[in-house]
Amino acid sequence: MDTSLNRTDRFLITVCVTLASFLQALDTTIANIALPHIGGTIAATPEQISWVLTSYIVAAAITIPLTGWLADRYGRKQVLLFSVVGFTLTSALCGMAQSLFQIVLFRMLQGVCGAALMPQSQAVLLDINPPERHGRAMATSGIAVLVGPIIGPLLGAWLTDNYSWRWVFYINVPVGIVCALGISSFMPRTQTHRSTFDFLGFAALSIALGALQLLLDRGQLHDWFDSGEIRLEAAAGVLALYVFLVHSLTTASPFVSLKLFTDRNFATGSLTVFVIGVVLFATLVLLPPFLQNIMRYPVSTAGVVMAPRGVGTLLSMLIVGRLMTALDPRLIIVAGLALTAASLWVMSSFSPLMDERLIIWSGFTQGVGAGMAWVPLSAVAFATLATRLRSMGTSIFNLLRNIGSSIGISIVTALLARNAQIMHSRLVEHIMPYGMQGPPSAPYSFTDPHGIAALDAAVARQAEMIAYNNDFKLMLILTLAALPLPLLLKPRAAPRREPVVAFE
Repeated sequence: MDTSLNRTDRFLITVCVTLASFLQALDTTIANIALPHIGGTIAATPEQISWVLTSYIVAAAITIPLTGWLADRYGRKQVLLFSVVGFTLTSALCGMAQSLFQIVLFRMLQGVCGAALMPQSQAVLLDINPPERHGRAMATSGIAVLVGPIIGPLLGAWLTDNYSWRWVFYINVPVGIVCALGISSFMPRTQTHRSTFDFLGFAALSIALGALQLLLDRGQLHDWFDSGEIRLEAAAGVLALYVFLVHSLTTASPFVSLKLFTDRNFATGSLTVFVIGVVLFATLVLLPPFLQNIMRYPVSTAGVVMAPRGVGTLLSMLIVGRLMTALDPRLIIVAGLALTAASLWVMSSFSPLMDERLIIWSGFTQGVGAGMAWVPLSAVAFATLATRLRSMGTSIFNLLRNIGSSIGISIVTALLARNAQIMHSRLVEHIMPYGMQGPPSAPYSFTDPHGIAALDAAVARQAEMIAYNNDFKLMLILTLAALPLPLLLKPRAAPRREPVVAFE
């Protein structure tokens, strides 16, 4: 039976699915700040405790493509409800973990359960809203996607400092319970489609994604391709990807239909969101250590300085969803990318001597740009995609964003470490002992060990500052390269003559 939801039910479903996807986005970063405390509690080394993050990322990456097939086979309501309940339960188990094995296992299960939350929440919002409201729906979804990772480290630091690292996970429980009750009560069942499960395609894609995530996460730790482990992961990933592509092109019912990418809007949108994932999340990872190590801000001050970024994102999303009905979405995306590029241009000239106003305004501008680019891009990417492909489309769309963020984070982290060493060596070449001798109170002296240590610290700080600037310049170049991509999108399509959503 075809029907439409009343305004109250639509609002309640929107709140529930947005909270669910917000939990997943929050948990990608909230545990980062608590890792040293977790390691101290369970007596784990830094390398061992890194698996708390790696296990979650790898499990989520492998499961995201599967969520599209599960939603088509069993219905979005069932998949979302199971995911929210599972995510809430595993969050509680993570908080109660007493050993490294337990917390890594529970984080892996948390990643599996949380993988469906964001893509299927987007699919639900597209389903329950008519085409003319898709812009506002994607603005709501974007709040979770873009603001969650920003709030994560700040909330994680506050909970860890004032309570315990276990509350980083316990905080999900009450929100998860509310989401589960809301989805169970207000969300209708969607139609299902029986289809065969392509085990070979799923296995090949899972191996490719798992190997890629492990390579990106552990590459810097093991000096990249000088390590046998990294070479093995790279070889496994390439071989598995080759098998997946060949199999998908030759089988009648592939796990991921590559026909998705014959839709020009979806293909262009996926490429653009990949670049956005690289730029925004890599920049987000760079800022907290920059503010604490270079600018010498305490955690609380760093949080206050970064807050305007989230404010800018929220404001732009509230406005852009309405602007899309009057303006060409492609122009809004280009304007958002241009604002992002402008903020990165400012960030590429950061200095330890600047005050916080430059950081605040550049962050606010980037937040506005991110919201302007994300909202219309998410709507236009699915505007011409058949409804039956929506579940798989949202899964692949979010997968490419996640892969982009992983690649971006790994690249800027590796370049930061290498460029800091290179710049340190080059700066040291220009330091001469002549004229450095001064009174005993002089900060730098070649005759005093404390003076030499102070000089080395100053040089290291300047070298690291240059390395940060180089990373921001790289993000600027990538953003400028992505500016023409939105122009490849088709103009606004006429509304589809399809039911808003079908129920059983």
